[in-house]
This record gives sequence, C-alpha cells and structure tokens, in this order.
Amino acid sequence: MKIHKSILLFPLVVAFLMLLNLGCKKSPTEIDKPPIIITSPSLELSVDDISCTEAWIKVKKLNDTTFLPISIKINDEEFFHGFLAAADTVLFVDSLTPNTTYMVKGIVLDTVKEITITTLPTTSHNFTWQTFTFGERTSALYDVAIIDENNIWAVGEIYMNDSLGNPDPNAYNAMHWNGSKWEIKKISVLYKDNLTVAPLESVFILPTGEIIFSSGLPYLPQADGWKLYHLWDMGVLSQNDGRVTKIWGTSMNDLYFVGSKGTIVHYDGKNWKKIESGTTTDLTDVYGDGDNVFICGYKDFKPTVLLKYYNGVITKLIEEDHFEYKTDFISGWIKSIWVKKDKLFSLTFYDLYRSKTSTKGEGAAIWKGDINSWGSNAVRGNDVNDIFTTGYNGLLWHFNGVSWKKYDELVNTTDPFYSLSVKGNIVVAVGERYLNGIDRYGLIVIGRR
Repeated sequence: MKIHKSILLFPLVVAFLMLLNLGCKKSPTEIDKPPIIITSPSLELSVDDISCTEAWIKVKKLNDTTFLPISIKINDEEFFHGFLAAADTVLFVDSLTPNTTYMVKGIVLDTVKEITITTLPTTSHNFTWQTFTFGERTSALYDVAIIDENNIWAVGEIYMNDSLGNPDPNAYNAMHWNGSKWEIKKISVLYKDNLTVAPLESVFILPTGEIIFSSGLPYLPQADGWKLYHLWDMGVLSQNDGRVTKIWGTSMNDLYFVGSKGTIVHYDGKNWKKIESGTTTDLTDVYGDGDNVFICGYKDFKPTVLLKYYNGVITKLIEEDHFEYKTDFISGWIKSIWVKKDKLFSLTFYDLYRSKTSTKGEGAAIWKGDINSWGSNAVRGNDVNDIFTTGYNGLLWHFNGVSWKKYDELVNTTDPFYSLSVKGNIVVAVGERYLNGIDRYGLIVIGRR
C-alpha cells in the first residue's frame, strides 16, 4: 500500500512541536523575578547636637550614594562638598551665632533635603552672692546638693561650742537650707546597735528626691532616717580596699560609689557589688548619662585616670603619669567630670576639656584658665551653655556658651572651694575659710541669677 507523504510527515511534525513545547516549559523551581526598579540616590539630615556657636549635623546616605558627591549648605553657603564613605556621618560646624536659626541643605544629584537648626542662647553671668561661715576651729564642708531653692544640703564636719562656751568634741555633719536660713544637723546612723555621727564627705540627691550620704561608707534613706551599709563587715570590700565617697546614680536601683584606692561599688536596689577598676589611684568623681558611667581620679605619685563603665566592663580612657601641659588633650590631674548631651567634660587643675565626639574619650580644651589660677576642684552645670567650675582661692567661673567669667568678688586666698551644685538659677559652692592660718570655718556661698 502506498502511503501519502503528507500523512507520513504529520506525526513527525506533531512530535517535533511537542518536544519544542516541553523544552520551553519553566522549571518548577524557577520563580518570576520582579522588575528592576532604580531608586534615585537620596539622604537624610538631622541634628546630632547643638550649642551656642556649634552644631553637629548627621548626614545619612540612602540608596547608593557611594560614588556621588554630596553638598551641604548652610544658609545657601556651601559648607561641605565631597564624598562620604560612611552611611552615617556627623559633620561639625562652628563659628555660628548664638540664638540664631539656620537653614541646612543636603544635595545629592537633583535631590535636596532641608532642615532648620537653632543655636542655643547664651546664659546670664549676672549673679548675686551670699556668703555664710559656720563652726569653730577645724570645721569644713566637703559637698553640696540642691533639691530646690528652699531645700539645699551641705555636708562635712562642723564643730561648735557647747552651752558653756567650751569646744564640743562631737561635730555636726550636715547643714540644711530651708529657704531662709541654714539649720545645723547631726545625721546619725546605727552601727553595731550604737548611734554614731561621723563626718560626711558627700551628698547626692536623686531626681526623685531621695538623699544619699557617704562618710566613706554609704548611707541610704529609710523611713525614719538613713541606714549605714558597712561594706567591710558585709564582705563586699576587703581590708585592702578604700573608702567610698563620691556618689552618682539614676535611681535607688542604680547607685555608684567611688573612692580611695580605686574602689568602686554598685548598688542595684538589693545587692552591693564591688567593680574592679584596674587602678589603685584615688577616685575623686563619678558621673553618667544613663548608659555610660565615667569615673576620674588622681593621687600624688600615681597616674591620673579617666575610666568608662559600660555594659559591665571598665575601660581605661586615660592613665597618665606624665603631666606635660597640653591644650588639645587632657593633661594634668583630672579632678572632676560632668556629662551633658553626649559630651564628657573633664576638669583638671588648669583646664576644662570637652570630648570631641560622642565617644567621650579625649577632647580639645574649650576653656584654658589662667595658669596662675591653679587648683580647680569641681565642674557642674545645667547645659552646655551654663557651666560652672570652682576650686582653690575662692575661684568660681561661669561659662555662658560663649565666654567665661570669673567672680572676682569671691576671690580669697584663704577660701578653698571643694564642691559645687547647680540647679536652674541657683549655684552653691562649699569649702572652708582659714583665719590666722589656724582656725577653719565651714564656708558656703549661694549665687542667685
């Protein structure tokens, strides 16, 4: 039988088409890819920090701007033009005018982002001062803390005469300002079932109003007064450890005490814990910002130290025993520290230094004191435009955000100030006044703005 060619070719064509169809089928694991969308490079601007004359502007790159130049303008004047390697970069601007609003523009290709920044105003240098002296013979005040203008506490040792005019060997250890006068007090605590009144070396007031003292050992408030925690008897400290004096904390569940021989102790509301500092230098101040706690100290013939405690770890930022004078790096004995707006202020005998960045490690001096006005002891403030320092010879300085003022009316070579406290328009400094080179009186100065 003769077969027609068309009939013979038909099944071959069908088979070929079937194979072709099978070859074009998608793999069961193959997924449709979304279309490629190209997003224009962009950026975000924000204010990282600001003072009266400076601003820290954070530039955050969005999308792919790695190989694109970025321009930052302030009031349409170009401040920066170039490439930023990091995704987040903080640019520092200075020489601004206090209490002034500026327009900041960030430009990449055709994208423009804008923010406004307003510098801080300066604060007033104008204070009126009241000076008080207390006690007889060997009296002195070592620390002070302000609750408000009608509630101020100062501590130390105040010796008075008894009712017959004879020296009383038992000192008072606190002074309280009630808004119109100072009240002399004895803060007593139980130790081994006996009431004891010891000289107090420090006082700290929490934001919630609790008043904490230290006599070299912590005093925590309780319903009927204060309770002494004898850390040696409790086994928290050994006989090789020092006394704890300066205090800082955020709450009754987060308190730090530092003192001699590099001793640091923390209280969490239930338990006391010694923190190994890695130094035997005496620690003179402690202050924090909620995340980091900073501690400083010095001692004759030992290195000055600046420590940071974060997440359970102590880091030595500075351990220096060579005191060559420098203007752009912390030099000299570090006496006191203060933290504000992610900046660490470190006070040495001669200078106040501010950290350059939020790393809070080292910094450039923003104030260089008269080298003959040596002996700074304490720094505290309300904000970066309202800072106070004090020390020997009755020296008390105020930084208003632009300039420093020394209050000459307080200068007295017989008046060392050991500590100060600042709250709003009230500043209080405490120390002692020498007379005849022998007698010492407790000294308190109140400034009101």
